[in-house]
Amino acid sequence: MRRRRYIVLTGLVLCWLLAGLNGGKVSAYGVYSPGEAVNKLGRASEAAGSGSPVQTGGSGAQRLEQAAEALYNYVLKGDIAKARQESEEISKIFVSSSFEGQTSVEGVNALSGVIVDLKAAFAAAQIVPEKIEAAAAKVRLAANSLNHPRQPMWQQYYKLFREDLNDMEKSAAAGDLEGWKAAVTRLQSRYDTIRPAVVISSRPEVVNAFDSWLSYAAGVTSSAQPPERSRLLEIISYGQDAVRVMFSKERDEPVLSLPLSPQKYGAWGMLAGAFILSALAYAGYRKYRGEQEDLKPV
Repeated sequence: MRRRRYIVLTGLVLCWLLAGLNGGKVSAYGVYSPGEAVNKLGRASEAAGSGSPVQTGGSGAQRLEQAAEALYNYVLKGDIAKARQESEEISKIFVSSSFEGQTSVEGVNALSGVIVDLKAAFAAAQIVPEKIEAAAAKVRLAANSLNHPRQPMWQQYYKLFREDLNDMEKSAAAGDLEGWKAAVTRLQSRYDTIRPAVVISSRPEVVNAFDSWLSYAAGVTSSAQPPERSRLLEIISYGQDAVRVMFSKERDEPVLSLPLSPQKYGAWGMLAGAFILSALAYAGYRKYRGEQEDLKPV
């Protein structure tokens, strides 16, 4: 009778484990490469924005990203008139929406700053396509960062940042200060494009740490006495750590690492599996003892 209860209990736990593993397939489906993630998030935003707009922070962020994407496409096509209309729409969405709980005060200021810069580029006496494109790119990245704070588009710049750091390291090792300056300038230009988006989805201390490092790295070569090679390499080390933290990368993670395959068994699954093995082992032991008792001579 006791053996039967253990067998029934083992079957119930096994059914529970299988049900949990089948349910886990849904959450594992969200693992993509960076490019696939951006495409899928973009399609999700379009689907979410197809219904009637509601004046909430979430729908405001979704509509803002859609308008910013349309603006950027118009700018690339050279349609300044429609791009200017989208910039006005972006301003209206920003004013009528509340982003409380979606970003910090610094993030809201950064978002308003890129919108003001965009309007200033359109209001200039002479339209400069390069400036408008740069402003539109910042708005696009900022809106995407607000709508997708956990997987923002700006994180795709990690490879480019690492390349600039590698160039800085090579220049430092060779004592090439001009090469150092050129690499720092490229890094500053890239960072200027994504900084508003970084501020929106990152902690202020993370942004401040990278700002301080980049400012120091840019000014170290302007001193009267040229820095030593060891000092430049030390600065690079600090910069690599700051970039890893900002992009949420592990210390020894490769630049182009692919996402790990989702685990099929969580902690509860392992615990349930161990319980099942224990229950089966105990049931087998009880059965063995029962058979031994049946074989005893009377």
